[in-house]
Amino acid sequence: MAKEKPHINIVFIGHVDHGKSTTVGRLLFDSKNIPENIIQKFEQMGEKGKSFKFAWVMDRLKEERERGITIDVAHTKFETPHRYITIIDAPGHRDFVKNMITGASQADAAVLVVAATDGVMPQTKEHAFLARTLGINYMIVSINKMDMVNYDEKKFKQVADQVKKLLMMLGYKNVQVIPTSAWEGDNVVTKSDKMPWYNGPTLFEALDQIPEPPKPTDKPLRIPIQDVYSIKGVGTVPVGRVETGVLKVGDVILFEPASTIFHKDIKGEVKSIEMHHESMPAAYPGDNIGFNVRGVGKNDIKRGDVAGHTDTPPTVVRPKDTFKAQIIVLNHPTAITVGYTPVLHAHTLQVAVRFEELLAKLDPKTGNVVEQNPQFIKTGDSAIVVLRPTKPMVIEPVKEIPQMGRFAIRDMGQTVAAGMVISVQKAE
Repeated sequence: MAKEKPHINIVFIGHVDHGKSTTVGRLLFDSKNIPENIIQKFEQMGEKGKSFKFAWVMDRLKEERERGITIDVAHTKFETPHRYITIIDAPGHRDFVKNMITGASQADAAVLVVAATDGVMPQTKEHAFLARTLGINYMIVSINKMDMVNYDEKKFKQVADQVKKLLMMLGYKNVQVIPTSAWEGDNVVTKSDKMPWYNGPTLFEALDQIPEPPKPTDKPLRIPIQDVYSIKGVGTVPVGRVETGVLKVGDVILFEPASTIFHKDIKGEVKSIEMHHESMPAAYPGDNIGFNVRGVGKNDIKRGDVAGHTDTPPTVVRPKDTFKAQIIVLNHPTAITVGYTPVLHAHTLQVAVRFEELLAKLDPKTGNVVEQNPQFIKTGDSAIVVLRPTKPMVIEPVKEIPQMGRFAIRDMGQTVAAGMVISVQKAE
């Protein structure tokens, strides 16, 4: 197999109406990543030149998708010279978190779009904090709508300083800030001649330079199971994505919480590993694999279980245990109090969890404690809470295995909160 370009997942975030969809549309259009037939259709309709509405491109692609043409707008793929990029288009909180946490993979980087006309707004802060909470370590800033401030360098610097201050407070370093006009096409894919004072990369070039996400091969093996197949002549074949560690043919692995639930070790020797129908001697983080395990039956394991080596087994939290987490409430119609029992989604698992304690309310902008043991928490609040699962599940503290420590909380068909595990408290 030829060495593929590094795959990077990017999410576009920022305040409403600051031009996220327009930026994505312009990026795809100018880099020729929109199918030719759709461009022709726009041209026939006279939607060209100045009046070309790029956000409308994104909306039209949505319609195309609904008619069965295979363009997934939620996950738009395109290539730069050195990167293969999946854009997770995130118009609102709900989609943003659902795509990031329960999607196939998490975002490695974010593009924060800030309008030069408005500067930092409430959602700019919230999205930046959320990106940090969810473990996005790399951020590019696009100061958009420069055409509306006459490409003024002073205005750009003023907004850039505001944004840098916010991001530094959240712990981001060396952030690339690019002046753009998605509407006019300045510095998105092609360099603008209207801002001679700027000599950095275009947004497209900056995306091409995103560092390849490190492969956590030094961490314990964790493979969340997506599906389990029984293949004639082979046996049981679990399928999943290697999050951390390395899996080799001949390894003895254990599945949790299956082993806890059945009160016996569900373990076996790895006989073979396959990816894209090719067998391989070992699998590394990011690899989507199927692997045959001797001694494990199809009914012993299911989606949501996690495979690990027997000497460093996955951490199981049982209903008598609890875990402490930091969450941000994104969307709740009233308020969350002790006793609330929504569904937690992490890696491939879904388990109902009960809010046991609300330990502290935090300032979402700084992370400082503003109230100890609050009576309730509501939309927009960040908090430290104690959760108890209703059945055994695998989750890890984010400091130990970040890939396995993030989760979303869903209820009533929407994402209520997002969070990360601080620590696990085992009942004796």
